Amino acid sequence: MSRLTHEQWQALAASQTFEGRAFIDGQYVAAASGRTFATVNPANKATLAEVAECGEAEVNRAVKAARAAFEDGRWANLAPVKRKTVLLKFAELIRDNADELALLETLDTGKPVGDSLGVDVAGAAYCVQWYAEAIDKVGGEVAPLAPNLHGTVTREAIGVVAAVVPWNFPLLMASWKFAPALAAGNSVILKPSEKSPLTAIRVAALAKEAGIPDGVFNVVPGAGETGRLLALHMDVDCLAFTGSTAVGKRIMACAAESNLKRVWLELGGKSPNIVLDDCPDIAQAARTAAGGIFFNQGEMCSAGSRVLVHRSIYPKFMAELKKAAEGYRPGDPLNPSTGMGAIVDELQYRRVLDYIAIGKAESTLAFGGDAVHTDTGYYIAPTAFETTPDSRIAREEIFGPVCAVIPFDTEDEAVAIANDSEYGLAAGLWTRDVSRAHRLARRLRAGTVWINCYDEGGDQNLPFGGYKQSGNGRDKSLHALEKYTELKSTLLKLYS
Repeated sequence: MSRLTHEQWQALAASQTFEGRAFIDGQYVAAASGRTFATVNPANKATLAEVAECGEAEVNRAVKAARAAFEDGRWANLAPVKRKTVLLKFAELIRDNADELALLETLDTGKPVGDSLGVDVAGAAYCVQWYAEAIDKVGGEVAPLAPNLHGTVTREAIGVVAAVVPWNFPLLMASWKFAPALAAGNSVILKPSEKSPLTAIRVAALAKEAGIPDGVFNVVPGAGETGRLLALHMDVDCLAFTGSTAVGKRIMACAAESNLKRVWLELGGKSPNIVLDDCPDIAQAARTAAGGIFFNQGEMCSAGSRVLVHRSIYPKFMAELKKAAEGYRPGDPLNPSTGMGAIVDELQYRRVLDYIAIGKAESTLAFGGDAVHTDTGYYIAPTAFETTPDSRIAREEIFGPVCAVIPFDTEDEAVAIANDSEYGLAAGLWTRDVSRAHRLARRLRAGTVWINCYDEGGDQNLPFGGYKQSGNGRDKSLHALEKYTELKSTLLKLYS
């Protein structure tokens, strides 16, 4: 873990140079069209770099390189222990370059550098290491058949995998895709968000340095058109996406329109965090709820953006929530003591402020509700509304530091409110009764239920993904490896 001071981070930022080209077939290349787009530091609105805007030529070139690498087996046919060695080296290089990667992440997204370092970069390195260590430990099956038959069930790499990832955790979400895809033996084309492309571009060079062969790991920065070209491409076998539900639906339609490529979607959320009347520690629940919505500026698909509180403890909880929110005052993301950074860009900033205006019109503002440091960058104070389950701010994904707090009277009412959503990504539950915890967890329609905690998501052993319109498939754990493989049955008839 870096121990750089605020001044040292500022000095490092001032001396930083930025690579903005695509990475295809082992080398950095400009877009054939010459077109670029600017990536901007939301903390001060300064342009960081001009980045190659990849179009049809670059997508085709990347897919061709990835296909050639897969077909000749330069990666897919390596002995599992050799792929493992390379990916372990990759994880080591991510750690060795942690300060640089964290700086790029913070400058690109506005998140506090302490979070970039301790969560994003550390988590990405751990993810790559975890899947590397799994490579030579996951086998197939021998089917129970008649004595004269020998049947095996094996998994094979699916081929060319496109990963389209979001701007809120650019490197971490990318690693959740490329680490298992590479571990399974696939070739990967990574498309980072146009709002935050810098770490993806940089990590491509680290992949090559680790020994991943040319063509196996490619990066094509660009906006929605770049993602659409990948989703429609006839030679992409699988597309893994994290982002909004609306875009996820369009990607699935593109897959149906093209080659029926496998599509794995991790989409939106409006996750409930339920604080029951027998909550073991109201102050701790409030502190955790604050982290669940204000961490990363609320720019999380799993954010606990609906906090459901039993009416008997509601006043005490709200007092503690307001106190806890003080720890998330927006400030310079390069200051290691900053609790909350800047909103990723002006478009998202305006969207969040629009929702705050809606909240002020339809609900009761509990605290916050203002833009701050407006002369500097895109900062919004942590905000909470006391509201009802049918309000817009309680139903629509805001993706910002805006908490909808809803009182309830009964257990059944809490579950009904929690499940009354098009989403089903995550949920939280606070109770001292173990039986009650298990009973209610079974009733909540969500891919993850945290009990007496929230967003404890650092461990790779637990799968992550959602029910309903929060998507399909799972990231993390051994279950994610299955997404990037084809299942094959092989039957041999034995003759005496």
